[in-house]
Amino acid sequence: MKKIDQALLTRLQNLSMIEIKEENRERILEDLNKFLEFVDVLEELDLSAYSATFSPMEASAPLRKDEPVSNSEIGEKILQNAPKSSDNFFIVPKIIE
Repeated sequence: MKKIDQALLTRLQNLSMIEIKEENRERILEDLNKFLEFVDVLEELDLSAYSATFSPMEASAPLRKDEPVSNSEIGEKILQNAPKSSDNFFIVPKIIE
């Protein structure tokens, strides 16, 4: 089993760009190593009888027909909430010169 030591914790801290206070380092090391122990227990399970896409539910979700809907009122309603619009387009401030 691999263990997380102070050097690896410092590297993880730098890579994730987080700050770990000195008084929390030991507790975090213990928690991370407990997590790794749990993962090691899971790796001992024999899952060869199960497919990677196993689902306990036999039924699948009902699907609807994918048909395009053309309703011009939707766009008009959306543009009514826009601060500025013209010819069915939003008017926004210029950000690139």
